[in-house]
Amino acid sequence: MSMRSNYGADVPAVTRDVARAAFPKGCLAMRIRDGHGPLFADEEFKAAFGTRGRPGVPPGRLALVGILQFAENLTDRQAEHAVRARTDMKYLLGLELTDPGFDHTVLTGFRDRLLAHALEARVLDLLPERLAGMS
Repeated sequence: MSMRSNYGADVPAVTRDVARAAFPKGCLAMRIRDGHGPLFADEEFKAAFGTRGRPGVPPGRLALVGILQFAENLTDRQAEHAVRARTDMKYLLGLELTDPGFDHTVLTGFRDRLLAHALEARVLDLLPERLAGMS
């Protein structure tokens, strides 16, 4: 699996408009995206992903899903559903409303790659740095 990166792109206009209509005062996911953009650059995880093969879900996006999964106490299947169904998650991840998300097994594979390349602490090291100053 290779690394495909379009994660830093702007939030699609329709996703932005629907999310703002649904959450006029915002919500945690929207405040994170608005205040910090994508929290994790895909390059932070480059060691765990090849340059050849079928492109996978951007690792920066998966890292953020993992953080929110922990914060909301979601199983992999629940996180998969949240990415597929929740407007605030699509906003946070910069996805089109029609994006089908990914299979829950991708999260397990991502965690396995982090462990295999000793990058598991990298997510936790980067998080406070990225969120510093967020109110």
